[in-house]
Amino acid sequence: MESQITFVLLSLCLLPIVFVLADSRSFSIDYKNNCFQKDGKPFQYISGSIHYSRIPREYWKDRLLKMYMTGLNAIQVYVPWNFHETVQGVFNFAGDRDLEYFLNLANQTGLLVILRPGPYICAEWEMGGLPAWLLQKPNIILRSADTEYLKPASDWLAMLLTKMKPWLYQNGGNIISVQVENEYGSYFDVILFTTDGNTDKEMICGTLEGLYATIDFGTDTNITAAFIRQRRFEPKGPLVNSEFYTGWLDHWGDKHASVDTVKVSKMLGEMLSMGASVNMYMFEGGTNFGYWNGADHDTRFRSVVTSYDYNAPLSEAGDPTDKLLAIRDVIKNFRDIPVGPMPPATPKFAYGFVTLQKVGNISSLLDTLSPQGPVRSQYPLTFEEIKQYYGFMLYRTTLPRNVPEPTPLISPLNGIHDRAYVSVNGVFQGLMERDTALVMNVTGQQGDQLDILVENMGRVNFGSYINDNKGLLGNLILGNDVLTDWSIYPLDIDTAVANGWLQAADSGSAMEAGDGPMIYSGTLKSTGLAWDTFVKLNGWTKGQVWVNGVNLGRYWPQRGPQQTLYVPGPFLSATQPNNITVLELERAPSHRRILFMDRPQLNSTGQKT
Repeated sequence: MESQITFVLLSLCLLPIVFVLADSRSFSIDYKNNCFQKDGKPFQYISGSIHYSRIPREYWKDRLLKMYMTGLNAIQVYVPWNFHETVQGVFNFAGDRDLEYFLNLANQTGLLVILRPGPYICAEWEMGGLPAWLLQKPNIILRSADTEYLKPASDWLAMLLTKMKPWLYQNGGNIISVQVENEYGSYFDVILFTTDGNTDKEMICGTLEGLYATIDFGTDTNITAAFIRQRRFEPKGPLVNSEFYTGWLDHWGDKHASVDTVKVSKMLGEMLSMGASVNMYMFEGGTNFGYWNGADHDTRFRSVVTSYDYNAPLSEAGDPTDKLLAIRDVIKNFRDIPVGPMPPATPKFAYGFVTLQKVGNISSLLDTLSPQGPVRSQYPLTFEEIKQYYGFMLYRTTLPRNVPEPTPLISPLNGIHDRAYVSVNGVFQGLMERDTALVMNVTGQQGDQLDILVENMGRVNFGSYINDNKGLLGNLILGNDVLTDWSIYPLDIDTAVANGWLQAADSGSAMEAGDGPMIYSGTLKSTGLAWDTFVKLNGWTKGQVWVNGVNLGRYWPQRGPQQTLYVPGPFLSATQPNNITVLELERAPSHRRILFMDRPQLNSTGQKT
């Protein structure tokens, strides 16, 4: 989603890697006839956005085939820099990061590709796709001419664009456009163009001389007025809506977003009848697995939920919706669509309840979760300073004096990024939260152990707050005392879970309420099936879930709207017991059950806390 962001797009017709003669293939702008030309003939693309980073590799082909059978002739794809270079200088394009395999599947399916490699992508993705390790340079100016930014960004693009060059349409590939943020046209002999939101300010700021200007907008916009605005910047050439919004994102505490199907199909038909090329954002949203969700910051920090269903034509689980069928009926009026039935929804199964057992609290598991031990510092250090970019860190110190009466623990400079779970001598005291809860009371004796578990809820992905450091960004004050002498534990919970180190060992006795960050585990017995399912944590408060070592993402049913987490069938075993691990951060229910359902629940507002 980038309705207010300037991108520069390289129109690069990139198709499959079937190497035919390059000079027999061309993609250009026909200014005389106000259209694109593909191989010398007028061309109108009807595209949909899909993010391979949000979909299990095993389901890429299924989703692409459903898009093709809807009548699309192109897809639009982001390439998240931080997904491929989590450690500076180490590039990962294997497994679920195998971009070229994805491009090849699209090619085999018959889909052209609009590639958007950033370096910045927004997309409600963690830090807008920028790697968190950039923030190790404390004064770095992101998305600027700052050499501290340009050097790693240039290294990324040099590597990526070299990999992509054989996939250009002119070279026998299937990519027809590539978004960039600077003039990378010297690398490719292609058409450059920009896309910006539907305001004069954005178009003026975003368009560049010599680049073709496109626009984006949703169903709340007057089509004629929007394209008149594009025409003020591009008097000739194709009309293009690069991001036509079929839905919208959710933040924790929002109502589940929806965009009316009738409006979507009506506007799509009107744009296509005008000869415009259209990309629908999103066509299949997917899931923010692990810690990949982003956040927005307007008046306050607002984290994006785990589901990226987006009320899209294909659901989070890739199921065709009424919106998809309505869109297909529109497309039939403008081009021949493939003959044959739409591939069905992937099978779902309600596996039922699983009862979990308590493994232990974070403090008791530190040797397992942080085997390298703590970093000592007089004052708090950020996640980035300790190179713990995602997830959780534990900050530990002692109370400097007796505090027999409730005494305020304060973050005076709003330095809790993003939620802090506070315990004294292992007893949960409460929480602090960025922008909303910067003071809480504690009691205790001099020398008591003060533990503060800090959660990174996802870095801001849009706007002026993307330099979003995590952890304790400033001092904490207890009464009148600045707390010092910290032991800071980076927690690698994902490795501990993946290696099977967090197995339940308690007797199953009833747990007390309000006991803070705690790890639970259990087993989903094999049933002979490995079908999609959705896990619901009724009565649980907030935390993280892993299935067979795969991090499904965050749950927060008390805040909503999302009440279930999507569990793709490929994450499960049909023949072996499936290991379930839950990190509950605040309070688990006494029943300790979780429920595996055959349908999602994304639209309950829960309680705004």
